[in-house]
Amino acid sequence: MIELGATLTLDVGPVAHGGCCVARHGDLVVFVRHALPGERVTARLTEVRSRYARAEVVEVVEPSAHRVQPRCPYAVPGGCGGCDWQHAEADYQRELKTAVIREQMRRLAGVDAAASVEGTGLDWAWRTRVRFSTDPGGRAGFHRFRSSEVVAVDRCPIAHPVVEAAGVEGRRRPEDEAIEVAASSSSGEFAVTEFRRGGGSRRTGARRLTHTVRGRTFRVSPRTFWQVHPSAAELLVDAVLAALRPQHGDRAVDLYCGAGLFAAFLAQAVGPSGRVLAVEGDPAAVRDAAHNLRDLGVVDVRHADVGAALRRGAIESIDLAVVDPPRSGLTPVNVSALAALRPRAVAYVACDPAALARDLAAFADAGYRLGSLRAFDIFPQTHHVECVAILTREGRRDARHAAVV
Repeated sequence: MIELGATLTLDVGPVAHGGCCVARHGDLVVFVRHALPGERVTARLTEVRSRYARAEVVEVVEPSAHRVQPRCPYAVPGGCGGCDWQHAEADYQRELKTAVIREQMRRLAGVDAAASVEGTGLDWAWRTRVRFSTDPGGRAGFHRFRSSEVVAVDRCPIAHPVVEAAGVEGRRRPEDEAIEVAASSSSGEFAVTEFRRGGGSRRTGARRLTHTVRGRTFRVSPRTFWQVHPSAAELLVDAVLAALRPQHGDRAVDLYCGAGLFAAFLAQAVGPSGRVLAVEGDPAAVRDAAHNLRDLGVVDVRHADVGAALRRGAIESIDLAVVDPPRSGLTPVNVSALAALRPRAVAYVACDPAALARDLAAFADAGYRLGSLRAFDIFPQTHHVECVAILTREGRRDARHAAVV
């Protein structure tokens, strides 16, 4: 039995979902962080189970041609667990994410998806929402990988300049357990929420943030979900509208609508003869959505648990659906309930390709096929990636929704 902390020399194989690569030591599968495919490395075991182990690189014996020096001094073995791929060239990071998506689609959904991850042109200083933890001395930082231990940092190179302007790093806050900074790249506003060790919180800065997308302004509370990359909201709206092609008079639903991003542009597209139902379970987000969509008379904002609303038949028949669920996905039960409404097309916005692939398998069982898939690198330097999948009903002859995967 190999012991925890042992070092192994490994020939690194393909990338795996979750920001690591796969290697083998005899019959033991080893998931190695800070490695790249094709490298030969020495790695120290950080977790040992009966069928697999995890390890971090100690020394790169034979480096990949795609290896670079991490820009952040904390993005190293034993350091911050937030960035997975700072040691890889930006274009190669997207190749790795493309490989992960295709593998998850084949293995979990049984489809060959030829989507390649698209860049945004902004690989650094992009993150507009950052949650810091504090170490015992009250210094802000981030957790080590799969650990509760906090690594204090002086700055974060993927944090947006407006987040850095809040001045969280470098100060001691012994009374705080965590500090979250939410910022707007559109307006330059930021809000800081301090979570106290004994319970409770305190907020300073802007009461609400203002984001501008396609010339339209959205008011968003600091704790309400909003895409963290400055380019993400517009990229995703463009991708959804281009693929769904909503028409005047269509009935559409925006599930997990958040502050109303997709609902706003669906409403503009379906026109005064159409209808849009926006459903969200978070009360603060519902208030934001109601404010942001108040000028669009065709939108009905509903405060409800999405799964419960689908399962109890609270949503009537629709032509189009947009779903942007949490990382865990829509779930097969909710997929079945949505498919029972028989929308001609569904745009599924997903931040986890594994959850997306599992749900695509459920859509296939319900009579929907994957019409197209696009992926965007809106989380550079990390293993995360955003996908937009378009599902269409089997047997439809509407060529407008046909696409080659």
